[in-house]
Amino acid sequence: MLVFHNNLRNPATFRRQEIQLTKPRARDLGIPFDGTPGPNNALTDIPGVEVGLTTIIQGDGPVEPGKGPVRTGVTAILPRGKTKSPSPVWAGHFNLNGNGEMTGTHWINEAGYFIGPICITNTHSVGMVHHAATRWMIDTYDSHFVGDHGWALPVVAETYDGLANDICGQHITADHALAAMNGASGGRVAEGNVGGGTGMMTYEFKGGTGTASRRVGFGDKTYTVGALVQSNFGSRPNLMVRGVPVGREWPEDAPLSRGHMHETGSIIVIIGTDIPLLPNQLKRIAKRGAIGIGRTGSPGGHYSGDIILAFSTANDIGWPRMIQDEHPLFNTMSALGDHYIEQVYNAAVDAVEEAILNALVAAETMSMVKFPGVADGTAKWTAIDHERLKRIMAKYGRPNGAP
Repeated sequence: MLVFHNNLRNPATFRRQEIQLTKPRARDLGIPFDGTPGPNNALTDIPGVEVGLTTIIQGDGPVEPGKGPVRTGVTAILPRGKTKSPSPVWAGHFNLNGNGEMTGTHWINEAGYFIGPICITNTHSVGMVHHAATRWMIDTYDSHFVGDHGWALPVVAETYDGLANDICGQHITADHALAAMNGASGGRVAEGNVGGGTGMMTYEFKGGTGTASRRVGFGDKTYTVGALVQSNFGSRPNLMVRGVPVGREWPEDAPLSRGHMHETGSIIVIIGTDIPLLPNQLKRIAKRGAIGIGRTGSPGGHYSGDIILAFSTANDIGWPRMIQDEHPLFNTMSALGDHYIEQVYNAAVDAVEEAILNALVAAETMSMVKFPGVADGTAKWTAIDHERLKRIMAKYGRPNGAP
């Protein structure tokens, strides 16, 4: 993860990364979950998948458009890592509520695949990040684009961080986005106030970036289903944690509910797997991501963009050159039989639910830069208190991970 202060790389970057990676996660608090996670309990448990994060923290005080404060960033997911040859990544897309943006989905819905990275940022920076993702694709797959007249349709999604960030200042640059893509790696993934999730909230607590994974066995082989979320949604009264009505038990420090405002956030959900699946199956997996969201309590607010993408890294068929290579008449692909797909549904729902709660648990309190009706600048997205959360869970018979 890269952290920018005043747009300059800082040695503190690497210390901050270590802090982020050692923060508690939801299951560390004894919250019980179904299923078996992978070694990192992250999207990166899928072989070859890499995640990069650029976090921009700059300035303090009241918002001055164009000057700050800046609390934002970019999250990059490379489904096939930094391979130098493009290959279709099979995918399916679903909108639970479409008040948001995810570019590239017209082609995914038409052809069932995309090529290149997935990037997530704030609402007013989609264009800049799209510009940078196109640059990254041209540089990474140069023979495909420069020599073969390829065209780039990168996937870039967003949620709104304007209550914690000078979003109208459009502080994200192409270099910030390129840093996330070029710095992507496997292994542990930082959560909370990082990457595109830096300025986001969840159920009126501080939220942000979260991830989780589940193992799925078929025969003698084990596969992975992973999820990564940019979580910026939910009204406090609706918050449920594994069936416990935490939101109703915790009405204070909820700025939107206090101001009688509608839910105004969004959530981007990325589900990945190495299980061979066809695009129509992946679209059905994406739909199950909505159940993972719903398990945490949200009905899907009108002003919330709840957008889900599912992809599979299996069936890597490569990409013949348009001009020089002969395209095969038929592509040979394998796909899981539908009779067995419910295991994948369960894993996807479980991973999405836990990823959201991981974003909630990992987040740190952050001041709002502006809020209707609050003139003194004291409004905050308050991080959820771990000890109080454990007490509420215990009240409902869920202490120490008890089912």
